[in-house]
Amino acid sequence: MQHQHKLLILYATQTGNALDAAERLAREAERRSCPNKLLSLHDYDPSLLPQEEAVIFVVSTTGQGDAPDSMKVFWRFLLQRNLNNHWLKGVHYTVFGLGDSGYQKYNFVAKKLDKRLMDLGGTTIVERGLGDDQHPSGYEGTLDPWMSSLWRMLNMIKPELLPNGPDVVIQDTMLIDQPKVQISYHNIENINSHFSTASDLTSPDILRSARSMHPGNSSSDRSGHPDCFLKMVKNLPLTRPNFGKDVRHFEFEFVSDAVQYDTGDVLEILPGQDSAAVDAFIQRCNLDPDSLITVSPREMDDCNGHGSRMPVKLRTFVELTMDVASASPRRYFFEVMSFFATAEHEKERLKDFASPEGRDDLYQYNQKERRTVLEVLEDFPSVQMPFEWLIQLVPLLKTRAFSISSSQSAHPNQVHLTVNVVSWTTPYKRKKKGLCSSWLATLDPSNAVGIPAWFQKGSLPTPSPSLSLILVGPGTGCAPFRGFIEERALQSKTISTAPIMFFFGCWSEDGDFLYKDFWLNHSQNNGVLSEAKGGGFYVAFSRDQPEKVYVQHKMKEHSERVWNLLAEGAAVYIAGSSTNMPTDVTSAFEEIVSKENDVSKEDAVRLIRALERSGKYHIEAWS
Repeated sequence: MQHQHKLLILYATQTGNALDAAERLAREAERRSCPNKLLSLHDYDPSLLPQEEAVIFVVSTTGQGDAPDSMKVFWRFLLQRNLNNHWLKGVHYTVFGLGDSGYQKYNFVAKKLDKRLMDLGGTTIVERGLGDDQHPSGYEGTLDPWMSSLWRMLNMIKPELLPNGPDVVIQDTMLIDQPKVQISYHNIENINSHFSTASDLTSPDILRSARSMHPGNSSSDRSGHPDCFLKMVKNLPLTRPNFGKDVRHFEFEFVSDAVQYDTGDVLEILPGQDSAAVDAFIQRCNLDPDSLITVSPREMDDCNGHGSRMPVKLRTFVELTMDVASASPRRYFFEVMSFFATAEHEKERLKDFASPEGRDDLYQYNQKERRTVLEVLEDFPSVQMPFEWLIQLVPLLKTRAFSISSSQSAHPNQVHLTVNVVSWTTPYKRKKKGLCSSWLATLDPSNAVGIPAWFQKGSLPTPSPSLSLILVGPGTGCAPFRGFIEERALQSKTISTAPIMFFFGCWSEDGDFLYKDFWLNHSQNNGVLSEAKGGGFYVAFSRDQPEKVYVQHKMKEHSERVWNLLAEGAAVYIAGSSTNMPTDVTSAFEEIVSKENDVSKEDAVRLIRALERSGKYHIEAWS
């Protein structure tokens, strides 16, 4: 296959950030007259890699150092033993990673990929860039300076790719005419009757059609094909009213056949959007909510583009795919807005936001305040963006993932969740709330709403009944362990099961002691959490006394028993907030090993790392 001089940009994304960064790179290449091709790793044939001239990989790290799903086949191919250290000779590459330095395996996937490509004989264009979610400007804080180096080095190595040099940029007015998508409007009389009558948001056909048409969905995305639909049957508060936090226990039944899941798995839900916000967005953008549309890539031939696409109402498309009132827009959104602003002061402010110099101002206005698309559009009333651009730039409405807090053996037709209903106040004292958790909290079990749902493997594998467990799960981190303990309690009725120690933490005994009766019940009368069975249940109430007490303090109080279980081959499972908890808990384990086994801190660290490698130390953390 003969390649013309082209820059190849390959991305692997889990939540869409890597796609955003890859698209930004493609736009900047285009502005420099650099021909380029942008592809998901899922859609690329890795055997063609030795034929490429210059490749940029943009990859995110998920969970505890995991590769995105769309990268897994590609990565397996790269690990083949028959690929030698000359396989990529002559191929110039670089890697940009997206990660979160709050996690132990920060940008692990990018680092691993960079090393493997180098081992296979690839030549780096520029040192890998590592974007950090913790940076005030997010990954763009690293991407901007990294790109400057990239174009400079690429111009030296492959000048034919940048015919005008690294700094000559085409005027954006030439590029702004062409959004990536085109919209076709349909006359209801000309449409198959099945299409014209389908308007139920929970119809699988409607959902599939709308989600598949959104440009933010890659071909590997499953979000148009739910595993099932659920209906809520219980919505119970677990915290005291007006306590300062609102944690709920939700129970769902399968509307269709039950999907098989294991303890430790994760449930993803597509949240509903607030109807008033959707209506306000449609009105602000002068759209007709009842028009029937299909959306297709601009380069797709029109007659081929819509054969398999079912027209949907514009309002339905917005509601199911465009996150108008929760996600903050990206910088490119402000850039495109500046072209459509007719008021000069708005145009200047938007241009400033979109410039590298205005990044701090944009951060203060947008990310720090978590402004939504709707709020931004209302702040700049002179901007009238074409719907094609809005579809391209409004963030895709994403599924939200929750650890499952039930055992299917105990509840055959159900799945349970333990959810913190998120709300906060911004620096400018604006009240904000989490989209999915707030939506779930408002659902009334007597009004059955079909909820699209997907089941995924989490980072907590299902333990065998003969495996001793040390569980650490403060707050809603207890969710997967409720499922573990339900399952083991059932198993213990027919077979001999190994002991479980569980360390739980919360603010206050009378405020947010989640599932209090459940844990206490299993920790008494020879239950699976009882000390009599070799386990135990220990709670840290952080605010019930003058000095703070956390789960790691309780672990150290019982360090001898913790060490004895570890020495007998127990597995460690940690779940909860990703801020400091996983690091603090891991440090506590290292201290316990050092003290009880009488070894140095370094040896204790090595022992915990060995547990990780052997699949006996698991962390599931979320921000």
